[in-house]
Amino acid sequence: QVQLVESGGGFVQAGGSLRLSCAASGRTFSSYAMGWFRQAPGKERDFVAHISWSGGHTYYADSVKGRFTISRDNTKNTVYLQMNSLKPEDTAVYYCAAKNSVCSGYGCYVAHLYDYWGQGTQVTVSS
Repeated sequence: QVQLVESGGGFVQAGGSLRLSCAASGRTFSSYAMGWFRQAPGKERDFVAHISWSGGHTYYADSVKGRFTISRDNTKNTVYLQMNSLKPEDTAVYYCAAKNSVCSGYGCYVAHLYDYWGQGTQVTVSS
């Protein structure tokens, strides 16, 4: 069982930056791949980024590639999402998720294949 708590959301102007954190409970955090997803009002929950258990593999949605960076610190049981050059269309509730099986490519992008979810943190980007 893994419990996830996101933090770091807030209100920022377009072009600004935020860093989201996701703190995980449990001693087996390092065995989980982690992902970030986001959901805007009235829309589906969309994949944002994924990082393997070791941090050696990362995947990004095309919409955030080059602007967002996912990382993890297994000594702190925490995964991060550094978000730069934010745009109004990045406004959403951001969720972190843990996956206890290996994935590659498409398998890392699918929300229902993740096993544990946080409660989400709101990010609002003004124009």
